[in-house]
Amino acid sequence: MDDRQLLETIRDLIGRRETSDDCAVFPIDDGKRMLVSTTDMLHETTDFPKGMTEWQMGWMSTAASLSDVASCGAQPTQILIAVGLDCAERLKPIMEGAVACAKACNAQIAGGDIDSHTELTIVTTAFGIVEKEFYCTRSGAKPGDLVCITGRPGAAQAGLDGHSGYWENLVMPKPQVFTGQRIARAGASAMMDVSDGLAISLYDMGEASDVGFVLRENNLPLLPIADAKKYFLYGGGDYGLLFTIPREKFVKMDVPVSVIGEVVEEPGVFIGEEPVEKHGYAHVWS
Repeated sequence: MDDRQLLETIRDLIGRRETSDDCAVFPIDDGKRMLVSTTDMLHETTDFPKGMTEWQMGWMSTAASLSDVASCGAQPTQILIAVGLDCAERLKPIMEGAVACAKACNAQIAGGDIDSHTELTIVTTAFGIVEKEFYCTRSGAKPGDLVCITGRPGAAQAGLDGHSGYWENLVMPKPQVFTGQRIARAGASAMMDVSDGLAISLYDMGEASDVGFVLRENNLPLLPIADAKKYFLYGGGDYGLLFTIPREKFVKMDVPVSVIGEVVEEPGVFIGEEPVEKHGYAHVWS
């Protein structure tokens, strides 16, 4: 059983809407703005590749939650960090990395918790604010919309697999906070990050929006490495933004993005007529 299957077992308890996006949302200012919040838990053995510094672990943990806030089109405000430490001396460099990531996104570390743990574990909770009219979810994609991506998915996985030049993509992912806000204000119909891999993210968005996607192979921004399409579709750890937008609104975009396909009525993900496997990063329980 993976984490998506496990989530299905509790959706009746919490609500399908409440479990369909990476961020929770609460209206403020008489509904004119939305307060978004999200949380992530990272463990050393499963989430931090060997060779990472504690500073980079703090950065990556903070970036994970800030990326979810970015996918809503929101400006992050505060981050809470709970650190389960196997060694007390690791705390300061972890927090230095976390503070650096927060500052890069015009947010701040506002508190948290510290305790003793057998394995280094970092939990980050981020908050952000966005005007209601620009709030983005996974569920707004419509047939005929363009499918777009920022960055080049697969770079982090390439770094993990030892490809020269991509290590920093893996250990210092950059949350697309300011880009996410520009995309939302341009009129994006749906948006999410691709930290679990592009293919599985397309399936997640398709299920939330009740649509499918057809990608154009010649438009895919592939890395100049062997098995580039596999990395592009299935590599995890990148914090680029996947979004859909009506064709007539795309001309308003002022950020570098790649148009990789179109939204269609038929469920599923295809490159041309070839089905794309539903696969990506997942936590698994035996």
